[in-house]
Amino acid sequence: MASRLLAAHHDVVVYNRTAERARPLEQRGAKVATTPNELAAEVDVVFSSVANDAALEQVMFGPDGALAGARAGATVIEMSTVNPRTSRQVHEAARSNGVSVLDAPVSGSTVQAEQGQLVIFVGGEEDVYLKCQPILAVLGSKTFYLGPSGAGATMKLCVNTLLGLGVQALAEAIALGVKAGLPRERFLQVLGETAVVSPSQKAKLENARKEEYPPAFALRLMFKDFGLIVETAMELSVPMPATAAAVQVAAAEHARQLAAHSDEDFSVIVRAMERLAGVA
Repeated sequence: MASRLLAAHHDVVVYNRTAERARPLEQRGAKVATTPNELAAEVDVVFSSVANDAALEQVMFGPDGALAGARAGATVIEMSTVNPRTSRQVHEAARSNGVSVLDAPVSGSTVQAEQGQLVIFVGGEEDVYLKCQPILAVLGSKTFYLGPSGAGATMKLCVNTLLGLGVQALAEAIALGVKAGLPRERFLQVLGETAVVSPSQKAKLENARKEEYPPAFALRLMFKDFGLIVETAMELSVPMPATAAAVQVAAAEHARQLAAHSDEDFSVIVRAMERLAGVA
């Protein structure tokens, strides 16, 4: 996303908690900040995209956090997948300093980010969203305003519920077909031609065909998102029985990856289900 902003001739300052990851952007013309505070003091718009709620709190709060350095009138566009409650906390903390916040998580992976084809879900004040539409258009092909602070984060959890359950359903169908004796290669090819397999599922069929799962969206992140989904559902008393079952499969695979020191795509659930069925 930072590369897209550079290509659009914006002046870009970057910060990464792992400093060497910022070096390629520095070589392309970005300035590297040593703290989120330093970054925020130099810009009108702060984008953040981090792995989880704890990381967001680390880069936003405290004397070295972005909110301590952001100027009155600046805007924070927070693009992480986090609990909607955390999004609202950032919004409230920033508002007391005259800083606006949009929660704007995205649907899409590395390829979509590189091509500016992300779908962006926005929560916050609508006038701030309208002001930020031009810069959001650099990053995404579609942007949707959902409502007040936390609405974008909530939308992302709903989308990732479908994402996680979709791959779980695909994994179960593959395990059934292979265990029943269908020729695996032809079976997967035919699945990909059917209308019931979604585009996101079709994108993972190639991983299943090769039986290789390079991390476009790591299982550890899907597992983290499942945790946010279940936590939010419990707060709202929303029953999610299918999601609960998918969480258990993801938990088992996450434990296996931790023990093996591996980091694979969340579509590795296909292999996990095949192993449970005794066909892998």
